[in-house]
Amino acid sequence: MLDRDTLVAACEQRLGARGFKDFTVNGLQVEGSERITRVMSGVTACQALLDEAAAWRADLVLVHHGYFWKNEPVALTGMKKRRIKTLLDHDINLLAYHLPLDAHAALGNNAELGRRMGWQVERCLDGEMGEGLLWQGQTAAPLSVEALAGQLADRLHREPLVIKAPGVGEVERIAWCTGGAQDMITAAHEGGAQAFVSGEISERTTHLARELGIHYLAAGHHATERYGVQALGEWLASEYGVTHRFVDVDNPA
Repeated sequence: MLDRDTLVAACEQRLGARGFKDFTVNGLQVEGSERITRVMSGVTACQALLDEAAAWRADLVLVHHGYFWKNEPVALTGMKKRRIKTLLDHDINLLAYHLPLDAHAALGNNAELGRRMGWQVERCLDGEMGEGLLWQGQTAAPLSVEALAGQLADRLHREPLVIKAPGVGEVERIAWCTGGAQDMITAAHEGGAQAFVSGEISERTTHLARELGIHYLAAGHHATERYGVQALGEWLASEYGVTHRFVDVDNPA
């Protein structure tokens, strides 16, 4: 059993969360039990995850996508009321980390995606490692964009949407940023990448990829961001002895 404030402080320090300007509140978003034995992690604090947490008698839910986003309506009505009520009725803490969990050099979403794909990390294109969000590296060996797409499908269990750039051959230098980072494609190209992997695609992304000359692979916002929160949960389990369980509420986006 672990004191809640100790657990939260450990996460804050491990992720360097206070150093980020974000679109949401990083850290404890809803207060519940003071003592933590069971931690359930998931990508998003949706109702399905909260219901599973209540049934499992979790003391804390750890997510990448929590609540209280910039410009979000503040009234606790409808869907938002039901979610908050579930947490309060079952005395469950909600702990959320957004950008800190994308950027972290060891536990973050970008780090975990690169590790699973076997990419050799070279640098961040938009800041220091642990702070920047756009990562660059090399594939294990030169490969076609079709082979790269196949690897993503195999390891993330999701078929990526592929935009091929005319005249661009095999991929050796690659850039990536998980989630909704499609507009980083220009910076990825300027950094010398032959392919850019992210989660989502916009209408404009297709034209940018073709005209800039860089392959683009949209591998799924949810699919690319499953792993950072799992890594943080497992770190808490190994360091502090809490029981950790990850629940994947599937999302095709």
